[in-house]
Amino acid sequence: MNCNFRTPWFLPVLSGFFIGTSYIPFPPWASLFGFVPLWIFWAQQTRLKPVILSAVLATFVFTMIGFNWVTYLMHEFAHLPWLAAIGAMILFALIAHLFVPLAGVLWFLGRKYQLYEGRGSIFAMGLLTALMLWLLPMLFKWNFGYSWYGSEVPLYHIAEYIGFSGLSMLTILANVPLYFAWQQRDSKRGKTLLMRVVVAFLLLNVWGLNTKAWLQVPETSFNVLLVQANIGNAQKVAAQFGRGGYADIIHQYQMLTKAGLNEHKEQKVDFVVWSETAFPTVLSPKNSDNDNYYVQKLIKSIQANKVSLITGAYAKQATTGKITNSLFTIDAEGEVQPNYYSKSILLALGEYIPWEDEFPVLRELMPMVGSFGHGNGPNELLYLNDFKIGAQICYESLFPEFSTALADLGAQFIVNVTNDSWYGTWQEPYQHKVMTLARAVEIRRPLIRSTNTGISTVVLATGEVLAESPMQEQWYGLYTVPYSKEPKPTFYQQNIYLMPFTLAGILLLLLLLGIKGRKFNNSRA
Repeated sequence: MNCNFRTPWFLPVLSGFFIGTSYIPFPPWASLFGFVPLWIFWAQQTRLKPVILSAVLATFVFTMIGFNWVTYLMHEFAHLPWLAAIGAMILFALIAHLFVPLAGVLWFLGRKYQLYEGRGSIFAMGLLTALMLWLLPMLFKWNFGYSWYGSEVPLYHIAEYIGFSGLSMLTILANVPLYFAWQQRDSKRGKTLLMRVVVAFLLLNVWGLNTKAWLQVPETSFNVLLVQANIGNAQKVAAQFGRGGYADIIHQYQMLTKAGLNEHKEQKVDFVVWSETAFPTVLSPKNSDNDNYYVQKLIKSIQANKVSLITGAYAKQATTGKITNSLFTIDAEGEVQPNYYSKSILLALGEYIPWEDEFPVLRELMPMVGSFGHGNGPNELLYLNDFKIGAQICYESLFPEFSTALADLGAQFIVNVTNDSWYGTWQEPYQHKVMTLARAVEIRRPLIRSTNTGISTVVLATGEVLAESPMQEQWYGLYTVPYSKEPKPTFYQQNIYLMPFTLAGILLLLLLLGIKGRKFNNSRA
């Protein structure tokens, strides 16, 4: 291909720009062709090194555009000076998204050993990129499917069948025919390929709208009051490390709760939800152990309001003695319910230090990092009155397996409590919100999201997002949430790995055909 750019290295930069500006909070304007420039560059290479360097360059660019909030996080949470925070961001951008370099390496080796060629080679690029994105762990597990939901493009409804990870895979694979359409853009075939992609895109949107129209109709509803107290980072950290400030934090939540209940006193409120670690000290499932002054103050306020409460708080593990980041339910009589949930997917270097037990010196080097105990995962539900509640804390919502496990247990709805105060107000709160609410579409159950600083809201089983809270403000809001007492399992819930396993099978078939073809050519020679 004759390149019109002065240097072919502009191509991976262009891909990085396309991908970075197509992720939340941007619309997915280039998601369907974002990889095409990079793949054109790869196809021109005869050595592995340029493939790796171009992949790193592309991921560096899109990480700097789409995830630059890490700079603010390093400054706000790790207390790094701005210059050091920028340096940490640059390092993060170089290593955060290795799925593209790994896909490039695997693709190049496959081509080198003649496992595919021509069109099969480009198809392998798409398959490998989609599968590596799904397979490799990340600090913030995103994918291309979420952007369609963030922009309310109707095709997001097919996540009920293939999940947002499957929708991401389809998005990446759409780059394959558009690659050929670009290569043949001056011919009739190129225009035909482009039109086929457009028609397929429109049909997927029609399928999405049809899916929404045939959803199970909820037979009942509940009213929930969300409370967002907007507690600052310094105050949160002080409470976490036992330095006080409990009374003021509790007062803020109680004041807002009372104001919300008074404003909506003509309506029955079934329960109130506070955010992650909103109650800043230890609660116990044994009411006899709750003789702490602040616990008693909490219980008395619940009894005075006569409304149940779901709140983030701390608990103490009997086995390890470690403090856990937990979620409790307390009924309208002030009785702490026996079942509570402790966060099981902890944030590395935020809530624990990896390999700390093997290398205790790490704790001395990073004393500001929490040392929380791990919970047992999504193995049981919370119960409050007649509600069966699936509990998740903060970024556990980014893992579809977690929410589908709760749905398998019979959760009628999900309650997610979050503290996003470390990330500022630019990109991360919007990304995290969409990625959390996406779980409601995959399992077709409502999801309640209560945060410390925003964005708090409720999403229905239809995927409709109700009113959103402002960010960095004290706020409360009452929501009426329709739900099904016996929700039906979705296809995705029952077949969560169908899409990646199908693509892996196609890739394996492609490789086997390549091996067979190579043996045939060698025998003829």
